[in-house]
Amino acid sequence: QVQLVESGGGLVQAGGSLRLSCTASGRTFSGYRMGWFRQAPGREREFVAGCTWSGGSTYYADSVKGRFTISKDNAKNTVYLQMNSLKPEDTAAYYCAADPYSITTPTPLYWGQGTQVTVSS
Repeated sequence: QVQLVESGGGLVQAGGSLRLSCTASGRTFSGYRMGWFRQAPGREREFVAGCTWSGGSTYYADSVKGRFTISKDNAKNTVYLQMNSLKPEDTAAYYCAADPYSITTPTPLYWGQGTQVTVSS
């Protein structure tokens, strides 16, 4: 059974930082694209950041470029999202995702259960 388990969410003040983690299990993810999406109340889920399993290529939404960094630890089957200079508009539930072809697709094959990030002003 494939599982993507997120952790690291919480409450932070504007300008602060958080690091999200996503540990993948249940299959071999070699060759998969891994990434993060978010969904704020009343809004559609949106792509945030993604990378290849090797970590050689990374992708970011314009809204987070220069502030968020995605990285991987293949030995731990874990993907990280380092979020700096957080803004209130970053408040959302953040979801880890995996897809064998494209992580920017709106419907990745696998999803995590989500972790809440709340940024206070």
